[in-house]
Amino acid sequence: MKQIFINLPVRDVQKSMNFYAQLGFSNKTLFSDDEQKCMVWSEQIYVMLMSNDLFQKYSKKSIPDIKQQVAASFSLPVKSLNQVHEMIDAGLKAGGTEPFPMIDEGFMQVRKIVDLDGHTWDFMYLDMTKFENQKINLED
Repeated sequence: MKQIFINLPVRDVQKSMNFYAQLGFSNKTLFSDDEQKCMVWSEQIYVMLMSNDLFQKYSKKSIPDIKQQVAASFSLPVKSLNQVHEMIDAGLKAGGTEPFPMIDEGFMQVRKIVDLDGHTWDFMYLDMTKFENQKINLED
């Protein structure tokens, strides 16, 4: 099975773990300790919330101010538009921010949330029946 571990530097590991739990991630204690928490989205997708000190120890690079700069953005599809709304609303209650209103492309709806440290996540619903009917010109 192929898996991905996304490593994110965070200022407060416990607060970040609580935020991601509100979005629907679960904590995998096997890969967690005081300096990092492993948050599971699915059997294939894991997010490692690492203290800034631990992250820097492994990267050997300075950590940019993610609240002021974009280093990456992550997108996760969900099963329904209602689930998109539920997750974003829960994330907002947990301290996240929504930088702008939902994007509605007809076949795809996306809402963004920015976590406590400035990392951006898109939660999107793809209506595959509408998506398959779209004429997309990839050469544009």
